[in-house]
Amino acid sequence: METTPEYLMHRLEKLQALKELGVNPYPYRYDRTHKSVEVIDNFEKLTESQTKVRLAGRLISLRGHGKILFAHVMDGCGRLQIYARKDDMGEDFQIFKKLDIGDFVGVEGTVFKTQTGEITIKVEKTEILAKSLRPLPEKWHGLQDKELRYRHRYLDLIATPEVKDVFIKRALITKEIRNFLDDRGFLEVETPVLQPIYGGAAAKPFVTHHNALDMTLYLRIADELYLKRLIIGGFERVYEMSKDFRNEGMDKYHNPEFTMLEFYWAYADYNDLMTMIEELFRHLALKVNGTLELPFGEQMIDFGKPFIRLPYFKMINEACGCDVSELDEAELEKITDQHHIDTGKCKGRGDYFDVLFEHFVEPKLIQPTFLMDFPIEISPLAKIHRSNPRLAERFELFIAGFEFGNAFSELNDPQDQRNRMEQQSKLIERGHEEAQPVDEDFIYAMEHGMPPTAGYGLGIDRLAMLLTNSPSIRDIILFPTMKPEE
Repeated sequence: METTPEYLMHRLEKLQALKELGVNPYPYRYDRTHKSVEVIDNFEKLTESQTKVRLAGRLISLRGHGKILFAHVMDGCGRLQIYARKDDMGEDFQIFKKLDIGDFVGVEGTVFKTQTGEITIKVEKTEILAKSLRPLPEKWHGLQDKELRYRHRYLDLIATPEVKDVFIKRALITKEIRNFLDDRGFLEVETPVLQPIYGGAAAKPFVTHHNALDMTLYLRIADELYLKRLIIGGFERVYEMSKDFRNEGMDKYHNPEFTMLEFYWAYADYNDLMTMIEELFRHLALKVNGTLELPFGEQMIDFGKPFIRLPYFKMINEACGCDVSELDEAELEKITDQHHIDTGKCKGRGDYFDVLFEHFVEPKLIQPTFLMDFPIEISPLAKIHRSNPRLAERFELFIAGFEFGNAFSELNDPQDQRNRMEQQSKLIERGHEEAQPVDEDFIYAMEHGMPPTAGYGLGIDRLAMLLTNSPSIRDIILFPTMKPEE
């Protein structure tokens, strides 16, 4: 039988002692008048008027000498010192003797400065708001174990307050995206998370079962096909910022549950999108960081210059010494073999193009670059390029060697769409786990007419990494997916 740890026994004894004093260690509310930053900012006014303040927060330090105690209380804005004396508090002082670091307290008193110049509350009354039964991690030196930080984010937020700043900045990022799109006439909408047919991206879905309807459903891998249905229905500018799910590997850039932005713009094409995306990224850089030059890892990214525009095949062809777009699968396989590139998952020409691009080009795209005009084989939802039928009017934005969005002049020809989806379906038959199935309902919707449309999808998590200079996706997701603890 597991024994109770000594620290827990000690705190449980204090908990019981509080109850015996008639104190409720878990009250319902506390009438707070000031936050820590408000006390500091208004110190002169509060001292002149001898205004009593009521502060609430977590004890993060506690030191005492008989009838005198000093402590620090941390709230959502910062921390503030408190000073308690038995002569000032009377019987209320005994509550302090039952407190531990980690407890939540409310204190009432006047404000003064100590001899060292620290702004402090002289406590007249105190109230315990929540008794902590476990000690805070590592005596406030921060959590060094990254796995523990991600698995127990609440401890990370307590022990490393600057982590909060990352998530505050992430919230600002999503707020400013909404402001940017709302100001341009886009409507925020919601579309189904559970879908009878997955689509809109090349990814393996999570599968579930709906008991009442006795049917298989999929957690969406993208919002695209439902947002396009809304364009068909008459909404001309729509967007959704939502959770998507892909049943694939995890690394520092991928989490199976992630946040995506997708927006669709009727009567526009991918050229219009490139102009707008430049504006969006400059807007975010300035609003979130106040500058157009941002560090990311060892790189300095400059959003002030015009974004580079680079054809998809240009750097691949230069590296391979030939026009790879003219080669068949066998010839492409010879090239990948020569360069010792893993092609184990390649099921068609498009896959070979992709691995060549990832090997030769992607790591070199440091400054913001629109990689344009993708091969048609890997662009089943994009329009055929108006000047080259082997290409699609599609671009991806790359920054610091990573993708930051995928965009098309959207395919709106229902017959062409059916042919593309049928080609994808053949790849599924060949064992391609990420190919898209034929969505008859979507094609039926397109047959009613879809206007020329431009569409863009952006991973918010990766964007948050970029704008907060965070090295891992788990640093900007509050509760990332983790392996079970043994």
